[in-house]
Formats: sequence, structure tokens, C-alpha cells
Amino acid sequence: MYVVLGANGRAGGEAARALIERGEAVRVVVRRKEQGEKWAMLGAEVAVASIEDADGMGDALKGAQAAFLLNPPPVSGDPYARTEELGLALADAARRARLPKAVVLSSIGAQHVSGTGVIATLNRFEALLDGVAPATAFLRSGYFLETWGEVAGTVTSESVLPSFLDPAQKIPMVSTIDVGRTAATLLGEEWGGKRVVELSGPGDWSAGDVAAAFADVLGRPVAPVLVPAERRAALLADEGVPGEVASALLGMFDGIANGLFVREHSNEQRSGTTSLEAAIRRIVGAAEPAGVA
Repeated sequence: MYVVLGANGRAGGEAARALIERGEAVRVVVRRKEQGEKWAMLGAEVAVASIEDADGMGDALKGAQAAFLLNPPPVSGDPYARTEELGLALADAARRARLPKAVVLSSIGAQHVSGTGVIATLNRFEALLDGVAPATAFLRSGYFLETWGEVAGTVTSESVLPSFLDPAQKIPMVSTIDVGRTAATLLGEEWGGKRVVELSGPGDWSAGDVAAAFADVLGRPVAPVLVPAERRAALLADEGVPGEVASALLGMFDGIANGLFVREHSNEQRSGTTSLEAAIRRIVGAAEPAGVA
């Protein structure tokens, strides 16, 4: 039995799907019973628990041969304090359940204690979950290509790609499809001790490359537009992002601009197979409301 957290999110959902497609027994952990209905229809077992509830999460992890664990993206409050709370509770739960193997979602750049905004929460999350199972792997992902879906509406309506990333700066990006597949593969592998696996796509890409991919898919020019730093906080506020969360997100983009979103080549390196154009084609097919990526 494989246990998956965050099944209703991007990476967790792809991990659960990849395992189910392989014919594995899967238990998804959701906060509310109704969130698990679609997974039950796919044949998954559903457990209801909150990550901060060590008792409930410990029960959800019992009997698992391995689990995919993560720190949910912050939506309110202090992301750093929230990471401390969730990380401590999840580590406690995993130890109570005697979890034999864990794959923990993290990010490229998580080697830095500070200077990377919200990515720094994953540095702490890794520390809190280090050794939580006899076999523990930290899957450090590149920038999710699916994040560009947040501006797909603007791209399709205005033929511009607004971004907090410099159009010329290439960084590791990867589709969450590949994140899920890689997580499923790692869960099924045999190893002991600690691993750090860094995952990116077939190549590094820039916001300019993303705009070009949108242009190819839409059949018309798309211009990448760098949102000035002084306008970013107001834009996030307009989108309803709370101040503490916005500050952590903006710190991430500062860290990327300062060259901190880089691989540590001493770690294991893996590459996904989903091309930039394939990911953008999928995004355009399910365009979301306008925003900024």
C-alpha cells in the first residue's frame, strides 16, 4: 500500500495517478471525505486526516510500504511558522506509524537556508523530516510548468505573458506529470538511508521560451513581459494573496533572480520527458483565469 498526501494538488495528484496506473494499491489522504470521492472511483482507498494532526495522520500512514509526503503550498498565515508546525506533526506521525520509506517533495534551491523566500520553508521541511523513515528521499523539483496556467487567460486574451521571471533567465522547469511519475518510481525503488534527487525537464527554460511555446500553440505572437518589482506586491494583493504569503512568494522570485535556484550536482539528477510545448498545449486546453506566474 502506497500512501499519497496532497492528491488534490498538482504533484500529489500526479503521483497518485501514476501509482494507480501501475496497478498499485493506493491510499490518498484528504482533509474532508468528499475530497476523496473521485479517488475512490479510481480504486484508491481514502483516509481523512489533517497534516497537523499527528494522531490522525499516523493512523493514515499505518500499514504503508511507502508514502509520498509534502508541505502544502501556503495560503494564509506565516509560511515559515506553518512549516514548523506541519513538519513536526508529520514527522511524529511517520514515526508513530513506523513508516519504512518516504519520498518527500521539495524544490531545487532548497539547499539554501535563506534568500529564497518560500523555497526556504522546504529547507526547514527537509531538516524536520530527515531520517523520518529508514529510507527517505527528498525529491527536489524544478519550477512547475503548470504554474504558467495561472496566466493562460491573459496570454490567450492579450497575447502577452506577464511574469515575475526575467524573460532571458533559464531555470530548471518540469511538468508535474513528470514529478508524479518520478515520485512513483522512487517509491517503488529499494534503498536505505537518505537520498536527494533533483528533477528537471528535458531542458532548462526561460519565461521567453514559455512565451514562444504559447505562440506556437496559439499560432500567433506572444510577448513575455517582466512585471516590475515595485508592482508585484500590489498585484498579489489584488489577487487576494495574504501579505505574509505574498512576501514569501516574492522572496522566491528574488532568489531565482539572484541565481539561487540551481541544482547541486553532487545530488542524483533525473530528467522528465514532458516537453515545454506539450505542457503548454495541455495548459491552453484547460486555461485558468488571468494572473501572474
